[in-house]
Amino acid sequence: MAEWRKVIPESRDRLQSRVLVWVVGVVLALPLPTILNMAIHSPATTGAWVLKCAVTSLTFGVLVWALRAATPMAAFLGGIVCFQVTAWTGSFVTSPFRSGLAPLMTLFLLTFASTKAGKRRKVQLGVAEAKRGRNAAQIVANLGIAGLVIVGGVFTLFDVLCCRGVSGEYGFSVYAVPIALVAALCEATADTVSSEIGQAFGGTPFLLTTLGRVEAGTDGAVTVLGTVAGILGAAVVAAVGMWAMRMGFRGVGIGFTGGAAGLFFDSLLGATVERKGWLGNDLVNFSSTMFAVLVALGLAVVF
Repeated sequence: MAEWRKVIPESRDRLQSRVLVWVVGVVLALPLPTILNMAIHSPATTGAWVLKCAVTSLTFGVLVWALRAATPMAAFLGGIVCFQVTAWTGSFVTSPFRSGLAPLMTLFLLTFASTKAGKRRKVQLGVAEAKRGRNAAQIVANLGIAGLVIVGGVFTLFDVLCCRGVSGEYGFSVYAVPIALVAALCEATADTVSSEIGQAFGGTPFLLTTLGRVEAGTDGAVTVLGTVAGILGAAVVAAVGMWAMRMGFRGVGIGFTGGAAGLFFDSLLGATVERKGWLGNDLVNFSSTMFAVLVALGLAVVF
């Protein structure tokens, strides 16, 4: 068994991760019976679209598991998120790829490649990903907010209380969901790519809070190369999202900005609360993605 290298006690870290998986997993699954009922009793076009999204998501989940990029449970949860972002940001008359599916797949390809890059050095440093791939907590930590963006009624509540009519007859929620989704996916991409590339090729990292040099793998440690790689990866995801969901430059720019803000917030949390042993890495990643979405939504209201 690998030596535990985190400040937070291993038992507390595991408890936080399990609670995160159960709470977010249950919330993500809540709409599934309603969607199934809609597919059965709605017009043929709706049922066909739901079936198409389900088959696409199942294929995506199986592919992720077959590549050993995730454990079976992690691949299952990733498939649920895939279904959510595909079904609710696409159109009945277009390809599933003209939805949140395209930026989600781009995220997977970029993070998978960056995880494999420099594998030998990561093994030497003791920071390499497990051979069986990412676990359920890691998937929820990175993609859970993307799914909750689709599931949550926060946008409808926000529409009713604050922004009725901001984006025309469809309300603020329809305008905000793609922006929030781009922010969540950009942050998740930037976080993973920056960490993986930085550990493999970035040299000795430093902390944002002190600018002091620390060992690779230290909570909150960053490198210039890793940060640049993460920002570039987020930009690619944002560009794909812009095409797939037919977003304008303003909307995708706001989403990208939120994602970049989340990346730096992640490093700040890592260098503070994570180094103190208060939060584990999964909760830090989840919180950072949430922060990215909140920043994007705030910018969408102001600008």
